Amino acid sequence: MRPRATGTGTVRRRPRSLSAVAVLASAGLLLAGCTAAGKAGEEGSGSGGDAKDRSVKVGLVYSRTGLLADYGKQYRDGFMAGLDYATKGTGKVAGHKIEVTEQDDAGDPGKAVSAAKNLIGKGHKVLAGTTDSGVALQMAPLAAQNKVLYISGPAATDAVTGINDYTFRSGRQSYQDILTAGAMLGGAKGKKVTVLAQDSTFGQANVAAVKAVLGGRGAKVGSVLAPPSATDLTPFARQVKAGAPDLVFVAWAGSTAPALWTALDQQGVPAASKVVTGLAGTASYPVFGDAGAKVSFLAHYFPGASGGNAVEKAMLDAVGKAGGTPDLFTPDGFTAAQMVVRAVEKGGATDTAAMVKALEDWTFDGVKGEVRVRAEDHALLQPMFVARLDGKGADAKPRLVTTEPMDVVAPPAKPSAG
Repeated sequence: MRPRATGTGTVRRRPRSLSAVAVLASAGLLLAGCTAAGKAGEEGSGSGGDAKDRSVKVGLVYSRTGLLADYGKQYRDGFMAGLDYATKGTGKVAGHKIEVTEQDDAGDPGKAVSAAKNLIGKGHKVLAGTTDSGVALQMAPLAAQNKVLYISGPAATDAVTGINDYTFRSGRQSYQDILTAGAMLGGAKGKKVTVLAQDSTFGQANVAAVKAVLGGRGAKVGSVLAPPSATDLTPFARQVKAGAPDLVFVAWAGSTAPALWTALDQQGVPAASKVVTGLAGTASYPVFGDAGAKVSFLAHYFPGASGGNAVEKAMLDAVGKAGGTPDLFTPDGFTAAQMVVRAVEKGGATDTAAMVKALEDWTFDGVKGEVRVRAEDHALLQPMFVARLDGKGADAKPRLVTTEPMDVVAPPAKPSAG
């Protein structure tokens, strides 16, 4: 196929992809967003070409307010720490000053698109951020239309991977979550898996995702779905136990989560089957009560998960010194900053095609260990973690059980949609 022109270079066009499996985050409490409004630095100056000292304008669009504001702050803190780390404290790379403009999307795709258009109109060649999957799916086409580099953040939807040549991601995707759960089975073929969820869009999407991923690898996947209004969850816990599954995959959201975990524990489900759910942020740890010590958690990240490698230590130190608290999505911001610096260092300040090429097939040391940007679809291959909770209530702390290598939990490659 004929390549498309972009800026001063070209980006090769890859074959169109098949539609992606719609997968939501597999945590009992959802993993999602980021935010901030305001502006750091001055508007870029300089004219034409890619001369030294030309400023590179980076738009950070995330959830500073709204339901995902806590996640947004984690992302933003990580990004600033990562920018300082990757530029060795100078804020510059290859002679170019990195200027960051922050915009709040409040978790609203319309606000995000409006902010992104405004930033692009002011000469921003790089956009980053996005915790909410719905926002990411609106931002990605905009990046392709305007030929700007877009690095999505914690948004977990698999549909972002391979969506177009200009879109990358700095976090994990749902497929990696589910493969981590599957790894706990020691092989899915012939195993019985029950998805316990609410009978809602979120719950049904998780059932579909587990069937697609683990069912596709030979597991027999069924489900137990409770009405979202249900408060007595004991009957559903009993139903799960009666089915005698090898693995119970719990995807639950909302205020009834403590009641759910109490019911599962009282009915002896964790003693009868391996129970797996996603480890969300620190604030979620008390929700599990006595069941927390008996459940296996698939984990994207928690402080200390990486064993204190040099990059993780740098992030923890920098965020702490700035008054922040490292958490679930802090690495996503840090990684995004590393990718921005790489794109500018190797690709220049204005040539988006060169930035894209610089990131494709790039392997680097990240907070979670060695990670790789897959060239075919821009998936971010990364290790994932399995954890347990020690203690309960406010004293609950995650403990690393195993690390799943990035190739073991890599989603299948898919060609870019162009």
